[in-house]
Amino acid sequence: MTGLMKKPSLLFGGSRIFSYLRRRNKEKTMTTDDGIFRRSELLLGDEVMERIAQKRVIIFGVGGVGSWCAEGLVRSGIRQLTIVDSDRVCITNINRQLMATTKTVGQVKVEALKERLLTINPSAEITALQKIFTEESASNFHLEDYDYIIDAIDSLKDKAALILLACQTKARFFSSMGAALKLDPTRIQITEFWKVKGDPLARALRNRFKKEKLFPKRKFQCVYSDELLENKQPIDPDDRGNGSIVHITAIFGFMLAGLVIKDIDAVDAERHGR
Repeated sequence: MTGLMKKPSLLFGGSRIFSYLRRRNKEKTMTTDDGIFRRSELLLGDEVMERIAQKRVIIFGVGGVGSWCAEGLVRSGIRQLTIVDSDRVCITNINRQLMATTKTVGQVKVEALKERLLTINPSAEITALQKIFTEESASNFHLEDYDYIIDAIDSLKDKAALILLACQTKARFFSSMGAALKLDPTRIQITEFWKVKGDPLARALRNRFKKEKLFPKRKFQCVYSDELLENKQPIDPDDRGNGSIVHITAIFGFMLAGLVIKDIDAVDAERHGR
């Protein structure tokens, strides 16, 4: 009889232990999620971090600049991010693009980057679109749904189209000028588009807008450098890209991410009279 009476007690005890362990694992998961952004919260505060988590951001082009911008945004607390690029990782991307490694060569860039970003924050909602932004395809991206639009496109024609369209939306818009043929990180700057100096891409964009008599509806901030070096070797006809290096492209990308976070913090500061 004594042995029989102990079995229910063990069963109930086991149930309580199982319930405790399950609750503890749940609390541990929540602590891990909160812990990812603990240092950011110390600097920015809970309210700003909540606002960051609520914002929707889209990045066009996730190469040497855009991939690092995406990383900076996700590490800073952006949870709703759309990344757009049509290319696959190639071996010449490895020197400067975040997701490009010897193991990811041949993979779709946005998918490889998405996998990387989800290892930083598994709770993030990353939408990967293997598409090209053009004037003709622009309506497919529903830019009106986003709070921030980031331009890291290389193509002059497509970049011009994105600038014109993004400036018609209510979203905050930030753009990267050319990051190739640069070596000096101290010459990277941020200014309004029409004030950019010494950058061939910005000059070409302005000439295009003037020629077509189509202009952005509002001002927007750009990351650029007035440095312009020359390639020391002939350009590979199969590649056609100018020389570039990671400490420059990454700084461009992180500065774009910084513009987003700083803007969100500035809005919060204005609301609270800081």
